[in-house]
Amino acid sequence: MSFEMGITVFVFFMTMTVIFWRPGGLNEAWPTSIGAGIILLIGAVSRGDIVDIIDKIGGASITIIATIVMAVILESFGFFHWAAAQLANLAKGSGYRLYWYIQLLCFLMTLLFNNDGSILITTPILIILLKNLHLKPHQQIPYLLSGALIATASSAPIGVSNIVNLIALKIIDMSLYMHTVMMFVPATLGLLFMSWLMFIVVRKQLPKTLPAPLYDIEEIFFEKNFHPLKGTISVETKRKRTKFMLRVLLFVFVIRCLLFVASYFSIPIELVAVLGSVILLVWRWYHLRTNPVDILKKTPWHILIFAFSMYVIIYGLHNAGLTAMLVKICGPIVNEGLLEATFIMGGLVSILSNFFNNHPALMIGTITLTEMGLNPITLKTIYLANIIGSDMGSLLLPIGTLASLIWMHILRENKIKITWKDYLNVSLIVIPLTTIITLFLLFYWVQMVFT
Repeated sequence: MSFEMGITVFVFFMTMTVIFWRPGGLNEAWPTSIGAGIILLIGAVSRGDIVDIIDKIGGASITIIATIVMAVILESFGFFHWAAAQLANLAKGSGYRLYWYIQLLCFLMTLLFNNDGSILITTPILIILLKNLHLKPHQQIPYLLSGALIATASSAPIGVSNIVNLIALKIIDMSLYMHTVMMFVPATLGLLFMSWLMFIVVRKQLPKTLPAPLYDIEEIFFEKNFHPLKGTISVETKRKRTKFMLRVLLFVFVIRCLLFVASYFSIPIELVAVLGSVILLVWRWYHLRTNPVDILKKTPWHILIFAFSMYVIIYGLHNAGLTAMLVKICGPIVNEGLLEATFIMGGLVSILSNFFNNHPALMIGTITLTEMGLNPITLKTIYLANIIGSDMGSLLLPIGTLASLIWMHILRENKIKITWKDYLNVSLIVIPLTTIITLFLLFYWVQMVFT
C-alpha cells in the first residue's frame, strides 16, 4: 500500500468514526470537511477532479435542499399536528390499523420529499401522536422503529428521494425517468413485503386497542399559533384546515411529477425543485405574512458541505486504487451472469453501508461499476442492485444511513430510548429477507421488461 493510499484510508476511517460517534452532537459536515481538506492537501484529488465532483453533486444537492425546504415549510403550516390528528382519527382506536396508516404515511412522505426529509417530518408526527395517546414506552417503539425503517427504505423506488441516489445517477448517466421505469415496481413490492414482515415481527408489541387521545392536538396547536388576531391561513374549521393541507400536498405532488417530466426531456431537475420551493415560500408569505428568513435558517445547508466533502474523500480512495482493487475482485463474478452480478454488488454495498454508511458505500460501488466496461442494461441493473443495498440492506444496523442517524438524534432530543437490541430484534429478521426478495424482484422485472 502506497503512502498516499494509506493516508487516504486512514482519513476515511477516522471520518466515519467521528460521524458515528458524533461527540457533543457534532454535525456530520465537520468531520467530512476536515477529512476532505486533508485529502486535498496531500494531493490525492486534483483540481480537475474537484470540477468533476461539483458537476456530479451540484444538481443533486440543490434538488435535495429545495425538497427539504418544502418539508420545513410544511412544518410551519402546522402539518405535523394536523397529520398526527388525522392518523389518530383514521386508526379508529385500532393499534393494528394505526401501524398500517403509519407505514403509508412514511412511504408517501419519502416519495413526496426524500428519506432525510421524511424522517424529519414523520418522526415528530409520530412522537406527537404517540405521546398524545399516552402509550407506554415499549408500545411506542414498534411504531417509531417500523416507521423509520419504511421511511428510509422508501427512497429506493424513485431516485429523487435520496441525495446519494441522485449523485450516483449522474455518475452512470442514467435519467430519473429510466430509474423509475426499472425500479419502481420491484422496489415497491419489496417495501410491501417489508411492511408485512415487520408487522408479523412487532405484532405482539402493538396494542390491539388504542387509548383515547389526551387532548385535541390539532385544535390546541392552531389556536396557539394561528389566532385570528395574528393573521391566519383560514383555520376557523377543521374542514378548511384539511382542504388547505390537501392543496399544499397536491402542489408538492405536482412538483414531484414535474421532476420526472423534466428528466424525460433532459431538463435539469434542480430547476423544477427550486421553482417549487420558491412558489411554496411565496404561498407561505401570502397566507402567514411571515418573513422567509426563518425557513432559510432551518434549512440544513450543511448537506451541501457534507456531500461535497464525502465525495472528495471517496474520489481520493478511487484515485488511490480502491475501486481498481474492487474491480479485480468483483469483476470475474459480475461477468458470470446478471443474477450473480445483481446479488454480489447488492450484497457488497449492503455490507459496506452497514459498516461505513450508505453514502460512501454507494459512491464506491457505483464508481466501481463504471470501471468494469459493462453494457448499458447490465450497468443500469447492477447499479439498481447497488441502490437496493444502499437504501434497504443498509438498514441492518442503525448507523447504516444518514437518515437513521438523524432519526436517532431526534429520539435523543425527545428523550425517547430505543436501544440497539430493540432495533436489531426487528432488523436482523426483516432487512436481510427484504433485501434478498427485492434483488430477486429487480432481476426478474428487468428480464421481463427489457429482454
